[in-house]
Amino acid sequence: MKQAIIAASLGFFTLFAPNQASAQLIPQPWVSVGSNEGDITYAVGARAFSLGVEVGNGPDGATGVDVLKFVNLPVISPYVGLGLYSEDKGVAFSGGVQVGATKNVFVGAGYNSVRGFNGQVGIRF
Repeated sequence: MKQAIIAASLGFFTLFAPNQASAQLIPQPWVSVGSNEGDITYAVGARAFSLGVEVGNGPDGATGVDVLKFVNLPVISPYVGLGLYSEDKGVAFSGGVQVGATKNVFVGAGYNSVRGFNGQVGIRF
């Protein structure tokens, strides 16, 4: 029974994982620029497999880290995340989408409750 569950899980993963695992071993970095409360916000991030990390700078000098969960679809990758920020900003919630623009470049748009709305551009190696 245990082997059947493992085999079914692997089959399910293979069916819904359009990217090759070897292509995901190299992280896909991006930069992000946005705005919140009239301040310009910045972030850098990277993802591998279906997880990502983003380090950002928000209003009032707040800095923090977000952990992101991606849904890897063939062209579009939506994500959600949670983060923790300094300067009494606390927990941040984020969500957005990244879209393949070319073979090696992707663009995205997102929202972070501390850093506001943002645009992203990244590279696939």
